[in-house]
Amino acid sequence: MALHIKDDAASEAVRTLADLRKVSLTEAVRLACEEAIARDRRARPLADRLAAVHARVRAAKPTGLKADKAFFDEGWAETGGRSK
Repeated sequence: MALHIKDDAASEAVRTLADLRKVSLTEAVRLACEEAIARDRRARPLADRLAAVHARVRAAKPTGLKADKAFFDEGWAETGGRSK
């Protein structure tokens, strides 16, 4: 199936990618499309990503523990001052 690129900027972008990657123009178009598709599929709106976090927080049962300065100091000391 033929693909005719009639936009000079798009054509130059494909040629640049092909030169950088040392591949054919066809391979450059395929790589660019596959990478863009994968990136778009991985991208989830922030609201969707945070919804999962909010659901876990809401589902957590209260522990009755007090998260005060002593609580955080103890946790910080357990890691030697490094985050876990």
